[in-house]
Amino acid sequence: MSTTPAPSPSLTPAVLHRLVQEGRAPRLLDVRTPGEFRTAHIPGSYNVPLDTLREHRAELLAHLDEDVVLVCRSGARAAQAEKALAGAGLPNLRVLEGGIVAWETVGAPVSRGPERWDMERQVRLVAGSIVLATGLVGVFVPGAHLIGTAIGAGLTYAALSNSCAMGVLLSKLPYNRGPRPDLRTVIAELRSTP
Repeated sequence: MSTTPAPSPSLTPAVLHRLVQEGRAPRLLDVRTPGEFRTAHIPGSYNVPLDTLREHRAELLAHLDEDVVLVCRSGARAAQAEKALAGAGLPNLRVLEGGIVAWETVGAPVSRGPERWDMERQVRLVAGSIVLATGLVGVFVPGAHLIGTAIGAGLTYAALSNSCAMGVLLSKLPYNRGPRPDLRTVIAELRSTP
């Protein structure tokens, strides 16, 4: 009989902010895309995109201590990263409750770069545009509206499964990728910081 590790506790932005101010900040891994990370991130956090983390979790595990907080936009990708790292054997992981959005809401400091649309907004734009276009085209081309129906079904599945195929596809675009963090660079940064 296999046992699944219990979900790790989340950490509120207010508590994390206090830990950072007291100089007791845990190691922060931001699992968003490099483009999202460059737009806004918590100072001192490391960008390890979710797909990189999943692919190289065993290599990363050797360079992480037991005090790790995972960050994404709202908490969903960080929860997926938590499952991946917990499955690889890293205990005591925590997820930043509400992600970077909640962090900014409490007025905690953020390092900013060039402004970009976050992934959720991009998904809404693409899905909405497809539904609108196929609805309009459907007036002249019978059956075109079924494409919009398929997009709606995909979004429903995304909500129920807490995953998003469209978001994964959009994350592959050059706009979102930017320079992908090199695993050796990430490991070197993790080693150099206590």
